[in-house]
Amino acid sequence: MFLRRVARPFMMMAKVKETTGIVGLDVVPNAREVLINLYGKTLDEIKAVPEDEGYRKAVESFTRHRLCVCQEEEDSEMIEKRLGCGQVEELIEEAQDELKLIGHMNEWKPWDIPDDYECEVIENDAPVPKHVPLHRPGPLPEEFYKTLEAVTSGKLETSTKDEPAIASGESQSK
Repeated sequence: MFLRRVARPFMMMAKVKETTGIVGLDVVPNAREVLINLYGKTLDEIKAVPEDEGYRKAVESFTRHRLCVCQEEEDSEMIEKRLGCGQVEELIEEAQDELKLIGHMNEWKPWDIPDDYECEVIENDAPVPKHVPLHRPGPLPEEFYKTLEAVTSGKLETSTKDEPAIASGESQSK
């Protein structure tokens, strides 16, 4: 009886996340601890990659930042807010995927390029080899070029009701 009267109001105050709102992604009640553990493992695993590699530098940088936020914040909502990269459950999946990728990168060693390796360089005016697909975007609409010319020349006309107005540096609201 005592617990019902005293403890229940405190239990009701604590926020309990019921769902992530993402199909197949379950709520992790101890997400902060899981993230701290995963980020620690990531920082240990990445040490196998040479120090001067960009991949290692990038992974260490964002992992240290995320680990620091997780250590400073107790609440999962605050971690999500400060990192701005989704829910903690999504961060857990990301960290697990990064650990798998580090394992693959250590196996593949893309930084170990043989000294005798030669790479074909294609200059801008050189013909593109047949095995390289051509990805050329279609032409831009004529209105784009007219608007671009008007903006660069400083002769932007006032718009009619049928045409959208473009104001330099100002946002339009209806």
